[in-house]
Amino acid sequence: MKPKLVFMPGCFDGFEGTQEELDEMIAMIRGKVDDGTLFEDSRPVDPDSEEGQELMQKLIDNDPENRNIQ
Repeated sequence: MKPKLVFMPGCFDGFEGTQEELDEMIAMIRGKVDDGTLFEDSRPVDPDSEEGQELMQKLIDNDPENRNIQ
């Protein structure tokens, strides 16, 4: 079963590039999900490492449940 790809609202708010670059990146991600290479080309991250902690904090900071939209 193919995983469902969902981009959460605001997930690209911190993206620094052109709309064309963002569209290309999204197309690349969708293509990797479609052809199954997303997981093959990924690498595990140890959540206890400094890198893992930084990534976890970014996920927490970008979680829509933690946003105060006005």
